[in-house]
Amino acid sequence: MTQVSNNTPTACLALADGTIFYGRGFGAVGETVAELCFNTAMTGYQEIMTDPSYAGQVVTFTFPHIGNTGVTSEDDETADPVAAGMVVKWDPTEPSNWRSSGDLPQWLASRNRIAIGGVDTRRLTRAIRAQGSPHVALAHNPEGKFDIAELVAKARAFSGLEGLDLAKEVTCAQSYRWNEKRWAWPDGYSVQDDPKYKVVAIDFGAKRNILRCLASVDCDVTVLPASATAQDILAHKPDGVFLSNGPGDPAATGTYAVPMIQDILKADLPVFGICLGHQMLALALGAKTIKMNHGHHGANHPVKDHETGKVEITSMNHGFAVDSQTLPEGVVETHTSLFDGSNCGIRIADRPVFSVQHHPEASPGPQDSFYLFERFAGYMADRKSA
Repeated sequence: MTQVSNNTPTACLALADGTIFYGRGFGAVGETVAELCFNTAMTGYQEIMTDPSYAGQVVTFTFPHIGNTGVTSEDDETADPVAAGMVVKWDPTEPSNWRSSGDLPQWLASRNRIAIGGVDTRRLTRAIRAQGSPHVALAHNPEGKFDIAELVAKARAFSGLEGLDLAKEVTCAQSYRWNEKRWAWPDGYSVQDDPKYKVVAIDFGAKRNILRCLASVDCDVTVLPASATAQDILAHKPDGVFLSNGPGDPAATGTYAVPMIQDILKADLPVFGICLGHQMLALALGAKTIKMNHGHHGANHPVKDHETGKVEITSMNHGFAVDSQTLPEGVVETHTSLFDGSNCGIRIADRPVFSVQHHPEASPGPQDSFYLFERFAGYMADRKSA
């Protein structure tokens, strides 16, 4: 099957099964090979492209108006885009937003990221749902010259994300302090200058807004690389430990992260994990993770909190999930997806240790899940006053 645009194609998306989508390229010129996923969010394309959890993935946006609000450095979740590329329905238009400081094509080009427009994203999304996240090769050539056989071969040769430890590729090179709080009108970002709790955040691919949310609940945050040992962490004498989001196969990252987490648990500190951090905690407790058919990627995912009965509208970005059937005794399943029943949260019974699969910092509700950061701060307050 071949999808051809009405205009001369300058970009090509080749799936491993031989399906070809032609379109108009923008951003950087070149080729990239990755796993293909789709995201249903209507806003936040810049945050999505700079979310380290998207390492090794090309993102198909189901919402057609991508690029219409431009870009601003304030919305970067890390210094540079991490997603391998993007696929959109309509070419980006001239940006219209008072916060915009540039346009999306130039932003992508300056950061060496490839994009393709003019694609039937509905058809592509249906294909992803039916066959799972395919391996793809994405090429942008202004002259419209493509070696289709070679692109398909490259897509087929891609190893996929299973077994890949990508956290080591996106983690920080050295430790640093974080004190910037969440954005608020009309002042924008402010600084936490009177913290109450010392938190060590393990960077498996941490989003900046997660760190802001920690600072906003009175935390003095020290970020350590994914390779940090329990000894490294405890040397900071933290009141709590945070396990961040990140990309890749949790079982692969777990070869070094799980022993560290198990040692931290022995120290009886409050622990909070999000996304990959949630999966890492589950593995450390004896559960298993599984690769999903096409994952959860979007800002409109309903999640039920089984302890309160509340349904939260959440943001999600994960291709692996905790297998709830493998949770050991003493570990309580706290949240599940109302889309497919998959696990979205756990806690240790009678201990201040918990984690969630969704992203409370991404504000899809927009404040449905901020209570999780407040819960973490409450656990640290209880420990300090004990």
